[in-house]
Amino acid sequence: MSEPVLQLSGIAKSYNRGTPGEVTVLQGIDLQIAAGEIVALVAPSGAGKSTLLHIAGLLDRADAGRVAMGGTDMTDLGDGKRTAARRTDVGFVYQFHHLLPEFSAMENILLPQLANGVARRTAETRARSLLSDVGLEARAEHRPAAMSGGEQQRVAFCRALANQPRLLLADEPTGNLDPATSDQVFAALMGLARGTGLSALIATHNMDLAARMDRQIRLEAGRLIAA
Repeated sequence: MSEPVLQLSGIAKSYNRGTPGEVTVLQGIDLQIAAGEIVALVAPSGAGKSTLLHIAGLLDRADAGRVAMGGTDMTDLGDGKRTAARRTDVGFVYQFHHLLPEFSAMENILLPQLANGVARRTAETRARSLLSDVGLEARAEHRPAAMSGGEQQRVAFCRALANQPRLLLADEPTGNLDPATSDQVFAALMGLARGTGLSALIATHNMDLAARMDRQIRLEAGRLIAA
């Protein structure tokens, strides 16, 4: 059996530690995500789902516990190696697209590849392929301001997958969209993930979307429970 793409063991996180105002956000979080598995993380606002995603994606450090990717322990890596691991192994998508406004859709997908040392021609080929996969090849030269919210978010998905990560972490990726657009964008995301065998942890309030994933988990009072 292959190693989990993501394994969290005993993750704990508090803010204002050691002060009267200390807030415990996560306590004893254990989670495994297998290769190709898409998991819904369901939690109310303020429950700590963003903190959990940031720790899983090596953007933040836990107070206790271990983070492993593909069987490699990432917990004690220095900042440089954590940055390199994020660049190659993890893709992020947020509620707001965070595309660079001065660059086209194509350029937004090129930039992370070029930063990772990919040759420009190879990067362009991948960018066009990804845009085609989400039905946006004709919008390749448009800047974000000239695209709809759903189109912007689909480009954000493509950018997140540009460097062919093993793991996608998404924080309410359709939260800013109307229901019809949300469904279209989610379908595009699932198509990309299924087509590449990507593993994903997707935080959402939308139970209809959560039900379309392989597994649902809930974050309550700092702990994970099966949904």
